[in-house]
Amino acid sequence: MNLETIPVNQFSALPCQIWSGTWFLLTSGDFNKNDFNTMTVAWGSIGTMWNKPFVQVVVRPTRYTFEFMERYDSFTLSAFQPEHRDALMLLGSKSGRDGNKIAEAGLTPCAAALVAAPTFAEANLVIECAKIYWQDMDASHFLAENINNNYPLKDYHRVYFGEILSIRGNESYVQK
Repeated sequence: MNLETIPVNQFSALPCQIWSGTWFLLTSGDFNKNDFNTMTVAWGSIGTMWNKPFVQVVVRPTRYTFEFMERYDSFTLSAFQPEHRDALMLLGSKSGRDGNKIAEAGLTPCAAALVAAPTFAEANLVIECAKIYWQDMDASHFLAENINNNYPLKDYHRVYFGEILSIRGNESYVQK
């Protein structure tokens, strides 16, 4: 898909819809080394921190993608049209440890513009990030008791902040 570069200050998306409604593929690793993994994510944020545009993603340490997030200094977030929802469901429910789930999903990994982590040819939005911060969630800091219901195995997420280096997308993501 042909994507245009979108300056960060012209990027437009409904923040809650883009996470919980659209979903992203979070991909970390190195495309050129064919060493990467991806997973579907529906929790995160986009904003400004330390005067930098950033994306915040969360990954449980039990996920295979966690290993790549720890080894590599970049990641991408890729969004897709609704016709790819089945692929995103598969990529969020199967582990890359058990086989080539990307091939099974029918998506085409491709090089990102600025970072080692790949994106996908079918994406209609790509956000490329360099990691700038991480922290493990601490359940003792949850202020609403029901948050802990998301962690029956006590496998609390690691939070990663990525500085946004590039955004490419179709015209629907450009502020009018």
